[in-house]
Amino acid sequence: MAKKKSARWHTVYSIISTVIEEAGIAALFLWLMPLFGIVVPIWGVILVLAGFAVFSYFMYRIGHPTILYEAVNSPESIVGSTGVVERSLNPEGYVRVCGELWQASGTEGNVEKGEEVIVTSMDGLKLTVVRKSRSIDEQLH
Repeated sequence: MAKKKSARWHTVYSIISTVIEEAGIAALFLWLMPLFGIVVPIWGVILVLAGFAVFSYFMYRIGHPTILYEAVNSPESIVGSTGVVERSLNPEGYVRVCGELWQASGTEGNVEKGEEVIVTSMDGLKLTVVRKSRSIDEQLH
């Protein structure tokens, strides 16, 4: 329920902010520019406002899912997750964990592309991983 309320609020906020921005653009074209001797015909103002409205709509459609994305890949939740090596770790490379590509380093020599790994720690945006075939006690210590 909280997610729906958040989505509704984001939509209302987007509409209100777009209307305010449109009013600012209209004021610029109809009031400020004529003060400097630049006169834009009304059809030009309407065209610019329509173009901005289309642009705003597409930016909303692109950004809306991102704003509502829950932070499932926090450091607390990613340690212990399973991933797959995308670029060989010798000792550094890239792994895919929780659907995202991460820079990683292996603690046990080369790990080839396609092998499963488990995240043991996170330092900034870099993961430390071990092969999944090792026991749980060895991976976390």
